[in-house]
Amino acid sequence: QVQLVESGGGLVQPGGSLRLSCAASGTIFSIYAMAWYRQAPGEQRELVATITRAGSTNYADSVKGRFTISRDNAKNTVYLQMNSLKPEDTAVYYCADYIRGYWGQGTQVTVSS
Repeated sequence: QVQLVESGGGLVQPGGSLRLSCAASGTIFSIYAMAWYRQAPGEQRELVATITRAGSTNYADSVKGRFTISRDNAKNTVYLQMNSLKPEDTAVYYCADYIRGYWGQGTQVTVSS
């Protein structure tokens, strides 16, 4: 059974940084592409970043240059480094094995002074 568990969310001031982690279990993590999504209150879930099994990345225009997705296959973990955070980045962040449709429970990120 595939499980994805996010951590690292919290409250941060505008301009600050956070690193989200997503630990995977029950899967051969290294062979699957992974992604981070987010959902703000009253909004649809949106794709933030993806990373292939080879490490190629792609980002939403709204986070390009500020966020970095990475993975450590030895630790079965995918990360999202978020810098220069803005209030509009406030959302619940989810990691996903998006090709097979597995999702974590989400972690709240709040950017506010």
